[in-house]
Amino acid sequence: MYAVVDIETTGGHASANGITEIAIYLFDGKEITQHYQTLVNPGIPIPYYITTLTGITNEMVAEAPPFEAVAPLVHDLLKDRIFVAHNVNFDYSFVKHQLAQSGFDLQTRKLCTVRLGRKIFPGLPSYSLGNLCRHLGVPLKDRHRAGGDAEATARLFGLLLANDAEKVIASALKVGSKEQFLPANLPPEQVKLLPSGPGVYYFHDQKDKVVYVGKAKNLYKRVNSHFTGHSTSRQRQNFLRNIYRISYQETATELMAAILESVEIKRLWPAFNYAQKRIEYRYGYYLFEDQSGYLRLAIERKRKYSSPVHSFQLLAQGQQLLRSLIRQFGLCPKLCFLQKGEGTCSGITAEICKGACEHKELAEEYNSRVRAAIAFLQEQQPSVTILDKGRNSFERSCILMEKGKFYGMGYVPLAVDTSDEEALKAHLTMYAENETIVSLLRPYANNSRKMSEAPFS
Repeated sequence: MYAVVDIETTGGHASANGITEIAIYLFDGKEITQHYQTLVNPGIPIPYYITTLTGITNEMVAEAPPFEAVAPLVHDLLKDRIFVAHNVNFDYSFVKHQLAQSGFDLQTRKLCTVRLGRKIFPGLPSYSLGNLCRHLGVPLKDRHRAGGDAEATARLFGLLLANDAEKVIASALKVGSKEQFLPANLPPEQVKLLPSGPGVYYFHDQKDKVVYVGKAKNLYKRVNSHFTGHSTSRQRQNFLRNIYRISYQETATELMAAILESVEIKRLWPAFNYAQKRIEYRYGYYLFEDQSGYLRLAIERKRKYSSPVHSFQLLAQGQQLLRSLIRQFGLCPKLCFLQKGEGTCSGITAEICKGACEHKELAEEYNSRVRAAIAFLQEQQPSVTILDKGRNSFERSCILMEKGKFYGMGYVPLAVDTSDEEALKAHLTMYAENETIVSLLRPYANNSRKMSEAPFS
């Protein structure tokens, strides 16, 4: 026995909204045997745009029962039956949430007439309830009211049953079937074809725009984990509703997947990624030549698409290191912006300066010491080559950090001499560095200044 359900609500996610109307049509596979419909007082105001869509007003639900009053009957109608709805995860999440708040635990199998329609009647331009009913000749009255939509869905479901030559519905009801939990608009074949190795996956919306990027040790398991559970939060419901397609890139290792994920989040800025979209307030030394021809080192926040000669996390850390370079290489504190105000160097720092701020020292002589300081600074930064297994037995994966900066990664044929950095670079793809990538590679840099080689498998 099937219970075909439709609800009207105050909003798009169950955790902060209420049901304003519910209709349940019991269907035995051939005909409707019983139906129940009622307005529900959601306990919160109905937004104007919802009233415009459904016609249900605050006045209409003022004397209606709250959901807890109808919960026992709703649960009795739904238990031990297969829950059927058009875009079933939406209706199921609301009903399950409301029943749970009333002390009832709903555990039923589900069928989605959107997903079933795509399989049993493939190739249609739209699978919305209105368009699907229009195409199949199913009468649809009282659109956007629970009773009218539930009755139309029941009759639509009858047609799906009658035309199910490939036993799609029986397959969807099998234990472990992904039809039970996948988003309505995502073809299950795309999930079934995912590999079990590491990589990066992309969720695309209806316009094929990437809305989420994730990394995985096992692409198949990780993607499936997104669709388990029945969270009623706005974020999750909006997330599931916007998934229409999955694409992916395989990588040889988890580390490569983590790096590629960070690169892609910064590149694509997907709507449902949050953790790595914060602004990174790292600092750097920036080198420029002033109007008099003197090279100047300035500490500034890192800018997008900028290339500082050296980066650091804390302002105080950068100032301390710059003072050390000033003492060691005889740089001018004034030209390094560590001494403010007009005039030339004064106080203790005047003993370090050789007169560049007064133009007593030739720019060429002073600039040679600035370049020497930068070269010294960069030489102190580790260059690390991380070698690991490749995607097949004929290659190795390679990640390169050059003088403290992430260079790139890729796959190198076994015949290539891994001690030859230039030969390695010919096989690597360069990527923009960010703090997440640096933090991933920092443990390797701390352990070795030359090469970190993982065991091959």
